[in-house]
Amino acid sequence: MAISRRKFLNMLTIGSAACLTLLTPISAFAAWASDAFNATKPEDAYKNLFGSSDLAQSDEVKLKVPKIAENGGAVPVSVKTSMKNVESISIFVKDNPQPLTATFQIPAGTIPDISTRIRLAQTSTVTAVIKAGGKLYSKSQEVKVTIGGCGG
Repeated sequence: MAISRRKFLNMLTIGSAACLTLLTPISAFAAWASDAFNATKPEDAYKNLFGSSDLAQSDEVKLKVPKIAENGGAVPVSVKTSMKNVESISIFVKDNPQPLTATFQIPAGTIPDISTRIRLAQTSTVTAVIKAGGKLYSKSQEVKVTIGGCGG
């Protein structure tokens, strides 16, 4: 079956428009926290992401990271809580060049429990911040790194 040039160009135009329409929300979502991800100080990242740097230490935030990481390039991190109305869970590394490492939006009705791997440039403090009911709760732990993971 032969396709005419006109039909081919029409299909190409429609396909391109569909792809751009699907990619636009992804790029818009990625840009929303760019100031927070590009901050070089944890306090600036907190303010850019949450609008405040007032964190309340809480034992309800369960942060699980190793005390010693042989390779800073892939350090496992788990954060969970039994708090109600959790809006987001974010992970910060104090001495990384860009402290905001990850942020997860938690939809209503979802169990607030995340696991990921992060990079640590050097021995540093990892802080989990949970936004729940409009307030910020945190838990921190130092992780000693024997081989850094943020090389230039």
